[in-house]
Amino acid sequence: MLDSIFSKRPEEIKKDLAKTFPGYRYRQLMKWLYEKFVFDPDQMTDLPNDLKDYLRGRFDFALPKIITTRTAKDQTTKYVLGLADGSIIEMVLIPDGKKQTLCISSQVGCARACIFCATGKMGLERNLNVHEIIGQILLAAQIVAPARLTNLVFMGMGEPMDNLANLIQSLQIIQDEETLSFSPRRTTISTCGVPSGIISLADSGIKAKLAVSLNSAIDEKRNLLMPINQKYTLSQLKQAILYYLRKSSFRVTFEYILIPEINMDPLDIKALKRFVGDLSCKLNFIPYNEVPTLPYRSPTEVEIESFLKTAQSINQAITLRRSRGAEVCGACGQLSTSHQSLNKTNTLKD
Repeated sequence: MLDSIFSKRPEEIKKDLAKTFPGYRYRQLMKWLYEKFVFDPDQMTDLPNDLKDYLRGRFDFALPKIITTRTAKDQTTKYVLGLADGSIIEMVLIPDGKKQTLCISSQVGCARACIFCATGKMGLERNLNVHEIIGQILLAAQIVAPARLTNLVFMGMGEPMDNLANLIQSLQIIQDEETLSFSPRRTTISTCGVPSGIISLADSGIKAKLAVSLNSAIDEKRNLLMPINQKYTLSQLKQAILYYLRKSSFRVTFEYILIPEINMDPLDIKALKRFVGDLSCKLNFIPYNEVPTLPYRSPTEVEIESFLKTAQSINQAITLRRSRGAEVCGACGQLSTSHQSLNKTNTLKD
C-alpha cells in the first residue's frame, strides 16, 4: 500500500525526489499540489514522464470522495465524504463575502458524547489520519478555486485533542511556506476541554487559536451537558487554559451554546462571569441548533436578547454567532453521518 503524498512533510518529499531528479522538479510538484490544486500526476503538464511514473509508483494521491452535497440558502455547503476504508465524515464550507471558511473533521464520530451534539451520538469509530485531514483542506481549496480558503476551523466531527499527534502534524504541513503557508491567525482548534490536550498543544510549538466549548461554568450543569466534565472539572480546565495563555499570543475563545431551560438563567451568567473574569478571552454565544433526534429547542429571539442584555455585565468581548447551514444539518453540533441525506445531492432554494 502506497503512502499518501499528503501525509509527507515538504522536506521528506524533497529528500525523496532528490535521489533521482533535479531540485527544480520538487518545486514544480509542490506548485501543482499546493498552488494549482492538481492531484493527478498525469495532469501535471510540465513534469517528464519518468517523474510521473515515479510519483504514481511511490505515492498515493487520492483525496476523500464526495458522496453528497447539501447547500443552504446562505450558500453554506455540507459535504459528506467517503474515505478509502469506507468510513464517512462531513466537512462544511462557509462563504461570507471574500471569506471562505472550512469546518474540518478530525475523527470519524466522537467519543465525548456531549448530550446536545449529533456527532456525539455516533460514538467514536476511529481517528483520521494526517492525509485525511489535509485531504479535506485540499479538496475544499480545489472546490473554491480561484478563490482561496481564508479560515480553517477544526469544529467538525470529532474531538481534535483526542487526535492531537495527527492534528499537529497536519498543521505543520499546511503552515509550511512550501505548501499552503496557512496563517495560524486564521486557524482555530475547538475542544470540549481536554486539559492534557490543551497543555500538549501549548507545548508543541504549533501556532493556532484555541476555542473551548464551555456551555456552563457550573460543574453540576456541565457534568450533565458534557460528560468530560465528570473527569476534568472546570477548575482543572481553567488551569490548562491559563497554561496555554502563558505560551500563546492568542486569546482563548469560549463557545457557549444557548439552550433554553438549561444554561440561560442569571445564575449561569454569574458563574460564567466568575470563570472568565481573569482570563484573556472572548465569548461566543451560539443559539442551539436543533437536532431531530435530541429533545432540546432553539432559543427564541426574546430569550436571546434577554440573555445578552444580562451578559453585558461580563467584562469580556462578547459576540453572538449565528450558525450557518442549520437547514442542511451543517451547523454546530449537527454533523452526523446518520442524517438521512447520504444518497443524493440537494440544494435548498427559496
